[in-house]
Amino acid sequence: MRSSLMRGAAAVAGLTLMVTGCSSGTPAASPSAGGDGEKVTLTVATFNEFGYDDLYAEYTKLHPNVTIVPKKAATSNEARENYFNKLAAGSGLSDIEAIEVDWLPDVMQTADKLTDLSGDDVKGRWLEWKSAAATTPDGKLVGFGTDIGPEAVCYRADLFKKAGLPTDRAEVAKALGTTWDDYFNLGKQFVAKSDGVAWFDSADAIAQGQINQMANAFSSTDTEETLIPLDQNQPVKDMYNSILKASKDDKLSAHLQQWQQDWTNAFQKGKFATMLCPGWMLGVIEGNAKGVKGWDIANTFPGGGGNWGGSYLTVPAQGAHAQAARDLAAWLTAPEQQIKAFQAKGAFPSQVAALSSPDLLDLKDPFFNDAPTGQILADRAKAVTVTPFKGPQYFAVRQVLSDAINRVDVTQKQTPDQSWAQAVKEFNALG
Repeated sequence: MRSSLMRGAAAVAGLTLMVTGCSSGTPAASPSAGGDGEKVTLTVATFNEFGYDDLYAEYTKLHPNVTIVPKKAATSNEARENYFNKLAAGSGLSDIEAIEVDWLPDVMQTADKLTDLSGDDVKGRWLEWKSAAATTPDGKLVGFGTDIGPEAVCYRADLFKKAGLPTDRAEVAKALGTTWDDYFNLGKQFVAKSDGVAWFDSADAIAQGQINQMANAFSSTDTEETLIPLDQNQPVKDMYNSILKASKDDKLSAHLQQWQQDWTNAFQKGKFATMLCPGWMLGVIEGNAKGVKGWDIANTFPGGGGNWGGSYLTVPAQGAHAQAARDLAAWLTAPEQQIKAFQAKGAFPSQVAALSSPDLLDLKDPFFNDAPTGQILADRAKAVTVTPFKGPQYFAVRQVLSDAINRVDVTQKQTPDQSWAQAVKEFNALG
């Protein structure tokens, strides 16, 4: 799922694809889940693409007394606003609420309003850092991990061919190099011969990719949030300047803001040749680029590796069917179901058993020229060496930076210096 923030406990470098201790079976239906004939209606709130549509139908077939009512927000921000408004009101939340890692730190501040989901049936199911982020200091597990977002580079092979660049995914990975400078330099070669097609879709998306490689982008510690004043945050300012140089001076950007309508439409019009693509983005690309030929995936990522996104399923304590909701959430996040979700929409599993399963590693995606997406994203997960610290104010600070980049890249109403000065004022106003 689309993400912007996360507080992790350990690096994915510690990824060990062990099956030991994983629970992957379907939990037995409790009485509240229809086991005694009681009819139960469960609402499930998600956003973007979780790959659950077919799974809902499968679950209700297994549990005929359960009715599932999906509620899907268009964006993570929309879901976030809905979640916190209804949490404050004390009513109105769905039986299951999907939470994005970017606002998980805020959710953890009110963990007492969520059901404890821990149990022997799910012990050891997830990568340690995935479950640790949703565990309170006293051991309460408030979120079942869905996907993670190991990043690769998606590209239009047909547009590469027209520009005289290699098209084979292994050759493209080599040409893209290993650093952000390598990525931008290949982009300069492309735009010089591309007849107006941009290299990447969004400057802010590039920023997201780089931020996810910083252990402490906005905070000086990784134990509690100590914000670095934006006007003193040289690594972030250097990143900001280099990306906007690529956008404005080198003309690599399509000047789009992700999730806006013109960005969605740009897929059909071939406005850009590459984009950063965590697993969950594959379904988004395929949906927006329906009928478009030429998309492929390179098994590489500038700077080495990065994880963008991932989500959790939570069960608000205010719900009337907490046990039935937990049963459904546990089933949806079991390895078997998460492999199906990945196959449907690219939501790459966070479950240990799934990551070593041939059912995942052997998967290929016809839309992306039969790319071995399971293996590529498993390799990309292993390449992640940093789990950024994301405290409660991360979301707000990230939004300030996002707005600053978009004022230069998208609306183009300010210079980089003007927009940075405004961002510093907005940061200082956060308190």
